[in-house]
Amino acid sequence: MAVTIKDVAKLAKVAPSTVSRVIANNPRISEKTKKKVREAMDELGYHPNFIARSLASQSTQAIGLVMPSSTDVVFQNPFFPTVLRGLSEGAHEKHYALYMTTGKTDNEILDGVTQMVQGGRVDGVVLLYSKIEDKVLMYLQERGIPFVVIGKPFKHVEEITHVDNDNFRATKEVTEYLIQLGHDHIAFVGGNLNLVVTVERLLGYEKALREAGISLNDEYIVHEEFLREGGQEAVRELLSLKVPPTALVVADDLMALGVLNTLDELGIKVPEDISIISFNNVLVSEMSRPPLTSVDINIFDLGFDAARSLIQKIENPKEPIKRIIIPHQIVKRFSCSFPNEERVFLPQKGTFS
Repeated sequence: MAVTIKDVAKLAKVAPSTVSRVIANNPRISEKTKKKVREAMDELGYHPNFIARSLASQSTQAIGLVMPSSTDVVFQNPFFPTVLRGLSEGAHEKHYALYMTTGKTDNEILDGVTQMVQGGRVDGVVLLYSKIEDKVLMYLQERGIPFVVIGKPFKHVEEITHVDNDNFRATKEVTEYLIQLGHDHIAFVGGNLNLVVTVERLLGYEKALREAGISLNDEYIVHEEFLREGGQEAVRELLSLKVPPTALVVADDLMALGVLNTLDELGIKVPEDISIISFNNVLVSEMSRPPLTSVDINIFDLGFDAARSLIQKIENPKEPIKRIIIPHQIVKRFSCSFPNEERVFLPQKGTFS
């Protein structure tokens, strides 16, 4: 016979309603009582029936996650498993489940979100990206669905709760770091220009160059997907220039790995011949050869704070709009050094002499 709330209440010597409040983590219940009830639940092997609770409360106890593209592409990048781990822990803390939707096109993603929301499968939504033009965000706003964005919204920033890094400042700082090392031929390898994070980082890069009196060179700005192949394509394009860069700001560690692979194939040494600094500080950056200098954007915290903020909005519709900025740190390793003025690049051979 299944253990019920009444069985737990009897063992803990409390009312069944008290057990229900403990399961819901009601702040009005003392920690002493919570401890006693939870010990009784453990002793009896009682597990709350969250489906029944959801039906009774008209709440799904679930959060919808919207990915920027299809999972076969997304999960190639270590950013997403890490941010999902943060989201999962933040949701688990409040006994919420996660419900993921994705698609290969913007319309497929919107269809998935529409089915998820109209089907009553979730109480709120987290967008794991921020695009310049996003039908999903507009749909959620129009429907009045609680949602949180990981990233800076392109429009109506003061009206949307979001969790982000200061990407403008971070990229300005890394570009300044390369300038301080003596580089004045610095390229920027960014992601999709429809993503706000790409725009913010590009602006930070450009600001640092202007303040240092270094002319902007449009040929030094390349945009590819946040994948290893994107980095490979970008660096080949940059190395084909008449005057190739001596340093690269790469917007993602996985792209930077593609850059390193291509440079190794061409016999170009890092950092002796070219310096590289990237973003995210995932395991790839630490284990690459050489280990990459990278900006730690605290990905786990982005996810954890997004889940916590959304649940606060779900449970209290009057919760004020928040802008949460997660701090960043430059983790210096071995991919940056002073420019080697003695080496001359030979673009037709793809080597240095």
